Amino acid sequence: MNSFKLGLLAATALFVTPAMAAAPADVLSTYGDVAQAKYADSLSTAKTLKAAIDALVAEPTEANLAAARVAWIEARTPYQQTEAYRFGNAFVDDWEGKVNAWPLDEGLIDYVDPSYGDESEENDFYAANVIANPTLKVGGETIDASNITASLLAGQLQEAGEVEANVATGYHAIEFLLWGQDLNGTGAGAGSRPATDYDPANCTGGNCERRIQYLTAVTDLLISDLEEMAAAWSPGGAAREDLAGKGEAGGLATILTGMGSLSYGELAGERIKLGLMLNDPEEEHDCFSDNTHMSHYNDVVGIRNVYFGEYKSPLGNDVSGASLAEMVAAEDPALAEEMKAKLDATLAAFEAMKARAEGGEAYDQMIGEGNEEGNAVVQAAVDALVDQTKSIERVVIVLKLDDIAFEGSDSLDNPGAVFE
Repeated sequence: MNSFKLGLLAATALFVTPAMAAAPADVLSTYGDVAQAKYADSLSTAKTLKAAIDALVAEPTEANLAAARVAWIEARTPYQQTEAYRFGNAFVDDWEGKVNAWPLDEGLIDYVDPSYGDESEENDFYAANVIANPTLKVGGETIDASNITASLLAGQLQEAGEVEANVATGYHAIEFLLWGQDLNGTGAGAGSRPATDYDPANCTGGNCERRIQYLTAVTDLLISDLEEMAAAWSPGGAAREDLAGKGEAGGLATILTGMGSLSYGELAGERIKLGLMLNDPEEEHDCFSDNTHMSHYNDVVGIRNVYFGEYKSPLGNDVSGASLAEMVAAEDPALAEEMKAKLDATLAAFEAMKARAEGGEAYDQMIGEGNEEGNAVVQAAVDALVDQTKSIERVVIVLKLDDIAFEGSDSLDNPGAVFE
């Protein structure tokens, strides 16, 4: 991964009375409180998703499948707002792949359209189809998959063969199992898996009992993984202790690393600009459900939450407290106004993308080749993220923190490499 190194910028600190500045310790406490609330909400909504999936399994109707899909989309909102905690917090980054890894080679999990193909030079498990095969013989290895359990998914199939595209767990595996492949390209429509894929008495797709096993196991695993992270951000938890061990300056650097890396390399670059350059409908975060616009939007909201020290919970667990924004305002009021304006401009750009999607043009259509208006909306979102990252860079300097490296992306830093 490339690094977006902070440039040498001149900044003049405007000093005010210390009483107006938020204490770093209080800012870090708020940061932890927001994380705790977000992961608790992620866990709660995952449990609601499990209840909806249990209802689908008990009575596999189209209405119950639709309800499970709604529950999945609602579960994504608080989780996506946690992503600014990933970069800078190794505790979170090391864990994140279990719940939000993408893109995935869905042939590992279940049946796929013939256009998907049946082999890949890069991935021996590309079309392994664990749901259809109680025994997997891949690359000289034999895996007993007679019972699809959480330990099989997490211990043997997740990143099997050390291939990151072998995503067997987390939100996107569940998404695929609820929607199926989106075979519409840049045309309208998401995945359209029928509810009868979960009806042993009227089974479509084959192996309905094993598909139920997989969906149940992967949902239970998501809950246990979220329980781990919710506990880690509780007072005295491992993530809070890790942050405290960095000291005040190190903690503030962690906050800004998370903001800048998500804003620049991850969201602007890997998740958006890359797909726009390739005009590739597969390069979208929630590709089976056509929920990508909301995942991107909630990433942006999450960056704002971290900076302003607040979280508006969909479950009513709101948090607010001492913020990085207050620290910046005390040191350099002009920069504070600039930072707020940049964050507001980015939110407006993503609100425009969201409105377009809600008006009937999904994100994978927006990035399609020849869609000049849709491409422009997406490019405006990228430009806003890049612009706000420059202001985040200035915040680092004004707060006199050590040199910080934000995550980069070839799509932004070396576009020619994308096509090599």
